[in-house]
Amino acid sequence: MIIGVPKESKNHEYRVGLTPESVKRLNAESHSVLVESNAGLGSGFSNQDYIDVGGRIIETADDLFNDSDLIIKVKEPQADEINMIKEDQIIFTYLHLASSENLTKKLIQKKCISIAYETISDDLVGLPLLKPMSEVAGRLSIQAGARCLEKTFGGLGILLGGSSYSNPAKTLVIGGGVVGYNASLIALGMGSDVTILEKSLSKIDFLKKEFPKATVLNFDDINMQDILSVSDLVIGAVLIPGALAPKVITKKNLEVMKSGSVIVDVAIDQGGCFETSHATTHQDPTYVVDNIIHYCVANMPGAVPRTSTISLNTATINYVSDLAKLGSENFCKIDHHHLNGLNTYKGHLTYKPVADNFNMSYTEPHLVI
Repeated sequence: MIIGVPKESKNHEYRVGLTPESVKRLNAESHSVLVESNAGLGSGFSNQDYIDVGGRIIETADDLFNDSDLIIKVKEPQADEINMIKEDQIIFTYLHLASSENLTKKLIQKKCISIAYETISDDLVGLPLLKPMSEVAGRLSIQAGARCLEKTFGGLGILLGGSSYSNPAKTLVIGGGVVGYNASLIALGMGSDVTILEKSLSKIDFLKKEFPKATVLNFDDINMQDILSVSDLVIGAVLIPGALAPKVITKKNLEVMKSGSVIVDVAIDQGGCFETSHATTHQDPTYVVDNIIHYCVANMPGAVPRTSTISLNTATINYVSDLAKLGSENFCKIDHHHLNGLNTYKGHLTYKPVADNFNMSYTEPHLVI
């Protein structure tokens, strides 16, 4: 199969779909890998690095899309890329369609085959291709939040870990999944006073054992106003796989928060879990609502592209290899977890949470492949 790796065009997105090591493996498996010129530079990989392992450098994205059967990306197709997608072409990337009706309709119109990293599942009731970026985003959320708390960034002027003479900042983590776990890990490591909110009783027990120094509470048993009023940094880490994130903090809730406190919405790719959230970029990452700093960067792991690209490829390469070897139909047929990744197929919307969200026509994926 001819596999294409375009240079990401989203604002300040420096990750790349395949590392040279992944290209080397795919080349050894008799696939042809095309890499857009300088696609890997942001992650520390030169054109020569790809050439050395058998990759072919293509000068323009237009030529790359035109010549490829399978496109491997990191972020959802941008407007310029959508125009280049061909009918029956396979797109394998993070899609987050629940947050974009326009992208959903465009992919259906293109009659391509779109498979989303974030909806492929596994036997552990997890999302194996979302996990590596959730880990990175969770850890970065604390770095970003701590920076925003600094006075020069408009924050309270409080150090997350405090000092020998001053109390640490209070961090509230909403959600105890992969993002919340990793956010808590870093916040506690930096010396913050951490409270974690979670609904799952099994996760609550797990988090209490993992983080004995944190306060772990059942989301359904708390008064959100009371907790927000004493929080300096709030991390939104709520996920419903493939669907819009629920709004756990309303605009009204902001009234009780301290002026200059910070909220970081890691769920922004799925529409955000704060009512006042809207997507921002690394170039302009924050805005203020009711004196509360909002950090809502939609491609947070793109800030550390070397770490993120290597982490992502470690998780995706076996799936890419199988997809290239088997083709999309057989890839989806051999494993229902793979089938869960199929979001659109040749003009059909095949992922129910997205169809429900936009009240669009839904087709059972097993009926079309």
